[in-house]
Amino acid sequence: MQAVAKDLELYRDDQPPSGWTLDIEVEGVLREADARNWQTFHLVGYSDGGSVALAFAARHPGRLQSLSLLEPAWAGSWDWSPSYAEHRRKYDELQALPQEELLPAFMRLGVKHDVVLPPPEPGPPPPWMGKRLAGIRAFLRAFTSYDLDRARLAAFSKPVFFALGGLSRQEDYGEVAARLARVFFPDFHLEVFPRRHHFDPPHRVEPERLADGLRRHWAAAEGEAEDRHERTGSRTG
Repeated sequence: MQAVAKDLELYRDDQPPSGWTLDIEVEGVLREADARNWQTFHLVGYSDGGSVALAFAARHPGRLQSLSLLEPAWAGSWDWSPSYAEHRRKYDELQALPQEELLPAFMRLGVKHDVVLPPPEPGPPPPWMGKRLAGIRAFLRAFTSYDLDRARLAAFSKPVFFALGGLSRQEDYGEVAARLARVFFPDFHLEVFPRRHHFDPPHRVEPERLADGLRRHWAAAEGEAEDRHERTGSRTG
């Protein structure tokens, strides 16, 4: 299996492209797959990339063999619980913060209250930090207005894998996992990594365990696709 890591279109230049939306990211994934002549493929997305992966599944479900979500930053604007709605309002309030306060406040919202986050590095921020903060603000704006098509997402029938950190804020990422499992995705597998959180994620700290889970997920998806192909052939042959 060939694995390709794709950067977000948002970070190609020093500032987000004019008129940027999640659809630009979706088209970037599609362009990458077409360039490699992949008619179907497995898609994995972490954080903001997980939100892009959901948007892709809604727009181009036939191109995917499976979907894997590593704590997507946002998963649509419907069926929110009161606690999740309150938590999202705190994300909206981040837009008013000055640059130096944005990242610490953003990170604090993603983890449980007793998680100790590393302090900022001493000295001036690294050159890439301005691009990162502009990206955070762009995604937060997009999440307030993007129309993630609920009906099309609900029609996605391929296997879905969700990795959740046990130390991540459960009224955030845990709620997203529960909502996606409840409302959508008949073939949904949740894997919890008890000692991980959104900023100490399994693909960095427990890559072997995550890779094993993804391989099982992909193998099961490909087995289901082969079974569907054989059943179709038996009906039409």
